Amino acid sequence: MNHDKYEDDYILDILRSVKTIALTGASPNPARPSNGVMGYLLSRGYNVIPVNPGQAGRQIQSQTVYARLADVPGAVDMVEVFRASEYLSRVVDEALAMNPQPKVIWAQLGVRDDAAAARAEAAGIKVVMDRCPAIEYPRLIG
Repeated sequence: MNHDKYEDDYILDILRSVKTIALTGASPNPARPSNGVMGYLLSRGYNVIPVNPGQAGRQIQSQTVYARLADVPGAVDMVEVFRASEYLSRVVDEALAMNPQPKVIWAQLGVRDDAAAARAEAAGIKVVMDRCPAIEYPRLIG
């Protein structure tokens, strides 16, 4: 897939179909974008599970933090990536090892690794990169 541009229907289908999101790189700091996006997604009815090894066992936005994707109990529809591009490949590896695998891997603004995306897509996972669901949701849903 060409990740330079996404059709609105592709993004809209993802936003409407996912319910549970594992947010990697979640920060307890309210000034950090990951914290704000997590709060926004929670306010829109998504179940957001923060993942951050340095915060494991604590709470962010009243949600229990897990160290790794493998530690998250239950199925995850989407993995939201708030990590630098150099870590996206590692997050994809973790997502591919999940059972069941997520339906979507969404990499935040400025995060892109086409080779990692291709590996996820080869496994049947949809990928969005260099976009923010907290921007796309109000733009497409309101």
